[in-house]
Amino acid sequence: MTAPTGEQYVLSSHGYRAVVTQGCGALRSLTHDGRELVDGFAEDAMPSVCRGQLLVPWPNRIRDGRYTFEGAAQQLALTEPKRRNASHGLVRWVSWTLASASEDRVELTYFLPAQTGYPWALALTTTYALGADGLTVTQAATNRAATAAPYASGAHPYLVAGPGPCDEWTIELDAATVLEVDPERLLPTGRASARGRVTSPLGATVLNHAVTDLGRADDGRATVTLRAGGSGVALWVDEHHRWLQLYTGDDTPTPRVSVAVEPMTAPPDAFNSGDDLVVLAPGETFTAAWGIRAV
Repeated sequence: MTAPTGEQYVLSSHGYRAVVTQGCGALRSLTHDGRELVDGFAEDAMPSVCRGQLLVPWPNRIRDGRYTFEGAAQQLALTEPKRRNASHGLVRWVSWTLASASEDRVELTYFLPAQTGYPWALALTTTYALGADGLTVTQAATNRAATAAPYASGAHPYLVAGPGPCDEWTIELDAATVLEVDPERLLPTGRASARGRVTSPLGATVLNHAVTDLGRADDGRATVTLRAGGSGVALWVDEHHRWLQLYTGDDTPTPRVSVAVEPMTAPPDAFNSGDDLVVLAPGETFTAAWGIRAV
């Protein structure tokens, strides 16, 4: 019998072990010395609530699935019908092609064809690699269409610092700005100071916030660290990821057992606002990287 997500690619290096799936191109599991770093899904299951999935060619939501780009109106399918939004891109459920694999690295490719609501073709590559610094994920897209294409990328890992719930976990995050959203559809209404919006320990704080203006190290990376006692997990993003979505999963079947820290190159509804939206010229490639390590 074939697993719901097809082939399972197992990587290992420096005490880390990862499982990446053919279907969804998802990060199903990541451990360090046997300790779980992500809240993934079983081999005989589908990834629920977007666990470990890739968000391309946009992360988060597009209002009513509608946008206008270079004068042409587009209408996407409403993949979040209860909120009347197009959610998390077009590759969450596709089958990726194995381009290369080794003990510590796997490269997957997918050709995203032009379609209703997104009439551009993209050649996508996602590489998962393990090393001494944990997992590095590199997402690349090349515009194969004859005209410029709007683009953003993201991913949806749920991090595990230790035994749940997450209420007693501490969080280290340097972000100056939070995106305000309406409570019904979770669509942007403005920006505000992030001060006091994320408490540490998390306590009963409900997180479903996109944050930006991230503090960065000299190498351009921004890092979020979750800790439970003496152990923890950190997620870093490169300079192309200007946004992070923090989500405690309170409206999921397993609330507060993990915290999603979602790398995003653009915020919710960027196809309408244009905020941090990448415009890919014909033949142009955009590459962004993020990663997870044990603490």
